[in-house]
Amino acid sequence: MSQPLSGGGTVDPRTMRDVLGHFASGVTVVTAQGDAGPIGFTCQSFSSLSLEPPLVVIAPARTSRTWPRLRELGRFCVNVLAEDQIALSARFARSSADKFTGVSWRPSPQGQPVLHDVVAWIDCELWAEYDGGDHTLVAARVLDLGADPGRRPLLFHRGAYGLLETRALEG
Repeated sequence: MSQPLSGGGTVDPRTMRDVLGHFASGVTVVTAQGDAGPIGFTCQSFSSLSLEPPLVVIAPARTSRTWPRLRELGRFCVNVLAEDQIALSARFARSSADKFTGVSWRPSPQGQPVLHDVVAWIDCELWAEYDGGDHTLVAARVLDLGADPGRRPLLFHRGAYGLLETRALEG
């Protein structure tokens, strides 16, 4: 059932979150190699932006303590998580001293952490930032990327993780 706006167009944040939660999204972990070691955070807001030039967009929360550190570095890697990486998503969503303890990864061609067994990775450099209300819209130029076609993505839908059902599409 549809929920109409109330109060002359005023949108309740909880209602907005509930309604927009009906859109399934992938789950990413954005990583970078800092002076003191690798850093990263879980980011559900990720999308392709442009093919020419090659750009993607992420939207870290303004409250993120990790994004300012990645911004200073200027380069980072977006890791698209696989369906069996729920624990990895939860680990990088928390504020902790060393999220990488016990996490397997390798350096990307640009030297950024690519997490083991991800669906895809996108090596980026900061292109531009824009005010996005309680988030920052970050446009990033793609420097390199790769994917494992044998892996399936982790999805987030209506406040929970989900799996992609594989079915042949009928014409």
